[in-house]
Amino acid sequence: MTDGWRAGRGIADITGEAAECGMLGYGKADQQTAGIHLRLRSRAFVFEAGAARLLLVINEMALPMESVTQEVLRRLADRYGELYREDNLLLAATHTHCGPGGYSHHATYNSNTGGFRSATFAAIVDGTMAAIAHAHADLAPVELRLCQGRLHDASTNRSPSSFDLDPPEDRAHFPGAIDALSTLLRIERDGRLVGAINWFATHGTSMTNTNDLISSDNKGYAAYHWERLVAGVDYRWGADPDVITAFAQTNTGDMSPNLNHAPDRDATSGPTENEFENTRLIGLRQYDAAAALARADATPLEAVLDSRMTYVDLGDLEVGAEFTGDGRPHRTGPAVAAAAQFAGTDEGPGFTGFRQGLDNPVWNALSRGLWYRASRRLREAHEPKAVVLPAWLVNKMHPMVAERVPVHLVRIGRLYLIGIPGEVTVVAGLRLRRAVAEVLGAELDDVLVAGYVNSYIHYVTTPEEYDGQRYEAASTMFGRWELGAFVQTAVGLARAMVEGVPAPAGPPPPDLSAHTRRWGRPPTYDEPTAGDFGRVVLEPGARYQPGSVVTTIFVGAHLANDVRRGGTFLEIQRDDPQGWTTVADDGDWSTKLHWSRIGRHGSRVTITWDVPPDVRPGWYRVRYAGTARARDGTRTDFVGATREFAVD
Repeated sequence: MTDGWRAGRGIADITGEAAECGMLGYGKADQQTAGIHLRLRSRAFVFEAGAARLLLVINEMALPMESVTQEVLRRLADRYGELYREDNLLLAATHTHCGPGGYSHHATYNSNTGGFRSATFAAIVDGTMAAIAHAHADLAPVELRLCQGRLHDASTNRSPSSFDLDPPEDRAHFPGAIDALSTLLRIERDGRLVGAINWFATHGTSMTNTNDLISSDNKGYAAYHWERLVAGVDYRWGADPDVITAFAQTNTGDMSPNLNHAPDRDATSGPTENEFENTRLIGLRQYDAAAALARADATPLEAVLDSRMTYVDLGDLEVGAEFTGDGRPHRTGPAVAAAAQFAGTDEGPGFTGFRQGLDNPVWNALSRGLWYRASRRLREAHEPKAVVLPAWLVNKMHPMVAERVPVHLVRIGRLYLIGIPGEVTVVAGLRLRRAVAEVLGAELDDVLVAGYVNSYIHYVTTPEEYDGQRYEAASTMFGRWELGAFVQTAVGLARAMVEGVPAPAGPPPPDLSAHTRRWGRPPTYDEPTAGDFGRVVLEPGARYQPGSVVTTIFVGAHLANDVRRGGTFLEIQRDDPQGWTTVADDGDWSTKLHWSRIGRHGSRVTITWDVPPDVRPGWYRVRYAGTARARDGTRTDFVGATREFAVD
């Protein structure tokens, strides 16, 4: 027994390059950042019970790249010694598809960014470390409470034909073919809620692959709504926020927020036809479910904290007969990218000429006639996958995809999290949870898959789903026995936890930081297009009312010159007796910052403000702050402001 829980919370900005940086998620070459709608944030939570600690970080980014995890671990060791380690760090991504990419050491994920983007990588790592430092300094006695409920109108199964291939006893666990479980871990001090972490399965794809504004998507909006709109947190100046709330992922592989199931389109499809409103609605529904759990009766969790982790080589792992489903041992296969993977999903169509499913005749014939004929091991692991890219061969020349990855199991009171570095479908997640719960003697709802943790290997599907070869199955890079490998590994961690013994370390991944390359054209120098930088090209009108939209345009500079982490490019200011008061910035839902290139060296910045219904009447202005790069590389900050306008 211990004396009880201590916990700390921290939050920081991790927004990267907001102009001409490929977005990570949909894999579209033409989806380049061109402004900001919602800034991206890191939320860190430190838990302590007795001598044990756990560091849980939820970052609003697409994928939890090994590059970020390794650098964070290096900095943690330098700053805190052995306090935070690879076995007690869970660094998770919310899986927004509208954040800047280029921060991986594996080239696959830098394909639309012109290579490695050091400014975005630095923003993510620096911001993550800042959030952790705040959480570490915030450690204090708390009570933890765990609540669970169901949320039925924020997700849908985007691959129902794959789900239908699973056995009836598995499908019966998910009425409506969705995982409706919403889990909330409450952090309370002196009877007051100071932190919350919610786990719910839905993709970060409310924003579409035609959007070019940085957005934290529906989970980011859920956190923003709770912190900013409900609790009044000031992200820029609130050094000690009253509450920090994070919305994390579970087994989200086949869970989509696009409820209307309109396939093969570039437009969003649910609940409305407007992607911004969909982001807000799906986020608000997650918030409402979590807020209800925050008010529910719950007994404090026992102060027991534990963690285990191991590395596995997914490209060549023997899976025992008890974990394969057919009663025979098998081996995972080397990483392979498939035709249906290149087809993309219904909510984000991929490359022309590829189809989800088994209807890729050219690639099927090539796989049967070449790859599977040449290698029995490849055939037994991957068939009926239509091989397009032998990623394991490319890896030998240049790092493309991760092969050696971490798997975690952590305990927070009666809550257990299985940390998986990928996107797990709901039935695959169910099998993981059941196997681990059986070893631990835990309730099934108290065992969750924590997806998108510490590294990334694409998808994890059941062998039955694998046979259908829709996008999720085709993206199961290491073949049909990949789920069995994860179940076997997670069960091993659970047994080690029960027995109180360490888990085997396994083969760690290599340090690939020397492989960072940028082959795209970096930003050139800036030239003002009409007058000085910061000059107003389009002034706002004289008068506005709630519900109207203020629009203004400035002579700008390239937004990647300074990402302004922890700052802002814009401010909506009100004239108060004490001076100009900022009421909104580029991290607020009511504002949008649009950047566009004028000629080779010019920039225009368009700022819009949706005047809120509860706005205070008064005189307002829009302020823009930028950084210009000269021919010799020197940078100069500048500001511009509009004339005053009335809001009444």
